[in-house]
Amino acid sequence: MSRQTIETAKELKEHIIELIALEPRFAAIYEQVGVPNLRHNAGGFQQLMRAMVGQQLSVAAAASIWQRLIDAGLTAPQAIREATDDTLRAQGLSKQKIRYTRSLVEHDIDFAALEAMTNQDVAKTLTAVTGIGNWTAEMYLLFSLKRADILAVDDLAIKVAAMHLLGLTERPTPKQLKNLTQDWSPHLSAASLLLWEHYGFLRNKTAVPL
Repeated sequence: MSRQTIETAKELKEHIIELIALEPRFAAIYEQVGVPNLRHNAGGFQQLMRAMVGQQLSVAAAASIWQRLIDAGLTAPQAIREATDDTLRAQGLSKQKIRYTRSLVEHDIDFAALEAMTNQDVAKTLTAVTGIGNWTAEMYLLFSLKRADILAVDDLAIKVAAMHLLGLTERPTPKQLKNLTQDWSPHLSAASLLLWEHYGFLRNKTAVPL
């Protein structure tokens, strides 16, 4: 029976051991990187808003804008409802990011209810918001809801690392990656975390652009 969530490093290690039994090529990565950091976060409205604010920005720029929003008290739904576009723009939000943020407010997601939803229903709920795509939904499932069976097929680093692991000649599309890795279920989150670590290793090891 599939474990729905991974709460601890011990549980992650158990998933990794079972994943290696399904896909032995992960053994070398595990030997190289050990048990990855779970990187869990609290989730909720602010987590998603911060993800939207940071899209297509450097880490430093995103952090600067987010801090300005915090200082202005503009990171809660009611405050955003009451703020004018000019006020939000003054904190560094573009016209597009303002539209995304207002869409998140308007959808009024019941974040507690997400805990009981299936992965598919969570993704459907989140991607209904303008500005939230599959990648953001995958990140929320993995790191906020701690789901155990999520492969971030829309993530560039995952695609590159999977290409290397599976001996492919080019980066797989999200659909190809889903098909190639379906036998790794119900341990796909462990695979995601190991593949991210493997990508970091590959990037540091070679000077050839990935």
